[in-house]
Amino acid sequence: MPQTWKAMRKYWPQYKWANVAAMMRNMNKLPALCADDFTGRLVVITGATAGIGYHTARYYAARGACLLTVNRSAEKSEALCANLGQEFHADCDYILADLSLLEDMHRVGQVLAARQEPIDVLIHNAGLYLSKRTVTADGLETNFAVHFLAPFVINHLLKEKLKREGHSRILFVSSEGYRFAVWGLRFDDLQWEKRRYTGLKAYGASKLAQILTMHLLAEELAPSGVTVNAMHPGMVRTNTGHENNALYRFFKRNIVDRLSQSAELSAQALYYLGVSPALEGVTDKFFHFTTEEELAPPAQDREAAEKLWDIGLKLGRLA
Repeated sequence: MPQTWKAMRKYWPQYKWANVAAMMRNMNKLPALCADDFTGRLVVITGATAGIGYHTARYYAARGACLLTVNRSAEKSEALCANLGQEFHADCDYILADLSLLEDMHRVGQVLAARQEPIDVLIHNAGLYLSKRTVTADGLETNFAVHFLAPFVINHLLKEKLKREGHSRILFVSSEGYRFAVWGLRFDDLQWEKRRYTGLKAYGASKLAQILTMHLLAEELAPSGVTVNAMHPGMVRTNTGHENNALYRFFKRNIVDRLSQSAELSAQALYYLGVSPALEGVTDKFFHFTTEEELAPPAQDREAAEKLWDIGLKLGRLA
């Protein structure tokens, strides 16, 4: 494939094996902790009824934060807010949305932009893992829609509010899995219509897309004091992948989950990145938990980021 060979020639000389070694070392590190209180500050978390989002909501609530979550299930959202209110006396509310749908992406962005109170931390956590290609009602590959386009649309609709407030921290729950897109994005097939679909590669490509546009967003928001960072949440136990077939669920339950750590570690990392004074003014970085890492070459490609930004505006019906 001409595009793949071109990407190989471009990226191969830029790869540093030392960066891969650093990533491996970071897998054994625990997140830094922040003991600061966050009473009365507003945190928005997508996908907060299970896994990393659930533990993160609890961690922020235990330290006084007000919670606004974005979830698909009304029942689970009600239960989450009731639990946080009872256990931590936390102020909790929610927005119901399916972030694979363009209509819901826009509605969430508009609702958040219209709120009077400032958003102190915005955590894009909603995610999934699919072993088979699926397409949304808008005709988009689901990984691409949820991991890349949903945060892109929400951030775009929120930009002016965040610029006025001037202190927010935007956090992407990303993944070291972006490295599976070894030779970057296939701009001639972002929706996986021409290639054989593999779960790891599609997941990696969607996370790479997320990181690439982080650079341009961080650059635009930096003068206002808003920071934008991404983090790998560690190899932790979540319910990601429950949409897949029985064989995959068996493999995840009996092998992956047994080798994984508690999602409480991810919550600690997201609290540190969202609250710690040490991160004041730090933007456009990728963290493994709370340890900064240098990104692989495809994730530093400015030309690809600008091309993807224009595509995001068009697909997201923002232009």
